[in-house]
Amino acid sequence: MTYLCVPIFVNDFSHARRDIALAAEAGADLVELRIDTATDAEEVRNLLKASTLPAIVTCRPEWEGGQSELGDEQRLRLLDEGAGNHASYIDVELKSLANAGQAFSRPDRSRLIVSSHDFLGRPERLYNLIADLNRSFGDVNKIVWMARTVRDNLEAFEILQTRHKPTIALCMGEAGIVSRILAKKFGAFLTFAPLSAPGATAPGQVTIADMKRLYRWDAVAADTKVFGVVGSPVGHSMSPAVHNAGFETVGFDGVYVPFLVNEGYESFKAFMESFISFAGLDLAGLSITIPHKENALRYLQEKGAQIEPLAATIGAVNTIVIERNNALTRLRGFSSDYAAILDSITTKLGIARERLADYRVAVIGAGGTGRTAVAALAHYGATVVVYNRTFDRAKALADEFNGKTGHVVAAKMEKLRDCCCRIYLNATSVGMYPNIAQSPVGDEPMKWSADTLAFDSVYNPMETKFLRQAREAGAQTIGGVEMFVRQAASQFEAWTGQSAPIQTMRTIVENRVTV
Repeated sequence: MTYLCVPIFVNDFSHARRDIALAAEAGADLVELRIDTATDAEEVRNLLKASTLPAIVTCRPEWEGGQSELGDEQRLRLLDEGAGNHASYIDVELKSLANAGQAFSRPDRSRLIVSSHDFLGRPERLYNLIADLNRSFGDVNKIVWMARTVRDNLEAFEILQTRHKPTIALCMGEAGIVSRILAKKFGAFLTFAPLSAPGATAPGQVTIADMKRLYRWDAVAADTKVFGVVGSPVGHSMSPAVHNAGFETVGFDGVYVPFLVNEGYESFKAFMESFISFAGLDLAGLSITIPHKENALRYLQEKGAQIEPLAATIGAVNTIVIERNNALTRLRGFSSDYAAILDSITTKLGIARERLADYRVAVIGAGGTGRTAVAALAHYGATVVVYNRTFDRAKALADEFNGKTGHVVAAKMEKLRDCCCRIYLNATSVGMYPNIAQSPVGDEPMKWSADTLAFDSVYNPMETKFLRQAREAGAQTIGGVEMFVRQAASQFEAWTGQSAPIQTMRTIVENRVTV
């Protein structure tokens, strides 16, 4: 069993009692009481006696990321006298035992966690440290370090796979979040999950509410399939919430996590090579976001993978399917973005994709989303006008796709107000939270009517200023939530082989947007 442990700073004993009760209510298996600032052993004993959950007691020194100013002998004595037999476990640093182990008089030294932390990065002597931990008289080993890259998580998993005794192996920081979420999959002794983000005792800890509900802690097992979003940054992504809720709804044994992968093709390639082949991870599918969509296409091309033709034409992939058949691993890549754009428009208008040839479309923005929209619309014969702050970039995009079924031209942004298009698609981030007072068409009303369709790729807020302007002019509108949900649903179905619970996904996004 892997325990879900809530860490609690004991700066006030009455508050600590309240937090223990809240941890029990939230579904924690045990708590870690950080008594770094405590000096009274009796108060510690009384807190433990009143605890409704099993407790680990720790008094962490400043030199290992804690707040205690006591010397090693004083701290060990406080742990001995305060925790005594009332604590389920006592956590003591490996260095402290080496420096002042004789001051630690716990009778049989059982129920002891021996730990080592490095807040700067991977310890140079990592495997020597593990050997030292194995030789210690502790019941449980604990090794924690600040992740340099997402690949450090795999080393933590290897430590768990080859453990000689119950082990906690975690990576700190945003890049190390995966080690915390998947600790149960690899049989760790525990993972830490604070009551709230401010209550975290180390960088990168995920709250217990998110562990239980967002990351499906109770459903994760050794054979659970792993999916995730690859990008930089990834902390803001709604994809984990959307896909994990989808897995829960249809009863699929999967968990979706954030993979922070640094910019650059080499970083992306190193991630793919190491994570796909890692035994026991069961990586089965990936969403690819900024800045790696082009890197994903390049990697798949190098591997000779199956790539959707239109995705290759667009020059970007946002979805990878990983299929395994015994020792054979096959990769498949496609773009769920372009289909989401097309289907959002055609569903709203009640037409088939082929009917887009009858429409003139203004695409605002020549970045990744704009490029996807232009390629998809031109593929189905639409006349596309590309508007961008930098005209040369708009012209380069138009020239690339002009004549590929549809007609594509570029226009200067100042000409947008004179546009006679039927469909207007905002493919920029203008109007995204927190800049909700902005619109890609400015402040003055456009000459729109009931025959006009305004489509905003921004999903936060759900109704942007751009969409509000269109609605007030009597135009039809499509919000970014529609596009986001459709692209996520396509990924979900490719990975699971099941119909996506679209309404569940839509509700999750709508409930999580900021405004």
